[in-house]
Amino acid sequence: MASSTAFPALVSPEWLKERLGHVKVLDANWYMPHMGRDALAEYKAECIPGAQFFDLDGVCDKSTGLPHMLPSEHQFAAAADALGISNDDEVVIYDHAGIFSAPRAWWTWKVMGHHKVAVLDGGLPAWKGAGGHVSAPAAADDATVHAATRAAQNPPPETRYKAQLAGDEVRTWQQVLDNTTSKVEQVMDARPAGRFLGEAPEPRPNLPSGHIPGSVNVPFTNVLEDGRFKPTEQLRQVFGQAGVDLSQPIVASCGSGTTACILVLAAQLAAPGKKVAVYDGSWTEWGALPSVPREPRS
Repeated sequence: MASSTAFPALVSPEWLKERLGHVKVLDANWYMPHMGRDALAEYKAECIPGAQFFDLDGVCDKSTGLPHMLPSEHQFAAAADALGISNDDEVVIYDHAGIFSAPRAWWTWKVMGHHKVAVLDGGLPAWKGAGGHVSAPAAADDATVHAATRAAQNPPPETRYKAQLAGDEVRTWQQVLDNTTSKVEQVMDARPAGRFLGEAPEPRPNLPSGHIPGSVNVPFTNVLEDGRFKPTEQLRQVFGQAGVDLSQPIVASCGSGTTACILVLAAQLAAPGKKVAVYDGSWTEWGALPSVPREPRS
């Protein structure tokens, strides 16, 4: 087993091929509703052999009314048990778009204290492009596929897995509001420029577009090329051109806390060891709050 300090955050299809069967693989496929794709159906049709489904909308805190918010430590631990994953297991996560939802799952595991977790660069398309074998899941019945979700939503009193939330890597709306005055942390927003500028509608009904005052726009697509992360030096240029100083504290935001995690991983690749916090509620929460400032002002 690799040590936790040596385990990479991003791995290639070739890396995974050499270790398939020795690492736990999770399919964290997920799409926005307006994208018209069925994440679970895609998983059931084909996946990396041995991959289990990790449902971002299932292993989450449903009490907030916001989409796929971080689960509690207890909920997460129950889901890990249901997946048969222990604290020392090496975990690789992918999605079917290339790089889209997998970094959110990666961040969830990482922020819950699981250090040996990586994203498959390029996801399932890159895996197939590299000649990787795909198959239907070993068990695609609802009881198996949704076991982690059921466990998270109805956790047992005790769990084998021990989760420990790194609270300093998560931000609430109140902390972000305070930061609009203190400006201690840079806030970078992963949404497309049109939504950030208030010129394009949000995909969620009745939610105004715009951005948190003082935040800068780093569309998540800017750190990707052909469904993979850009090389390290290019990532540094993307952040620099957006006005993000990787040596200073950073918070990432987006629409609902998913593509923000692409920027978190990109920052870690550009500045190894860099920790970027995530505003979990992101614009879905901020844009709906009645008493917080927004730009452009309506």
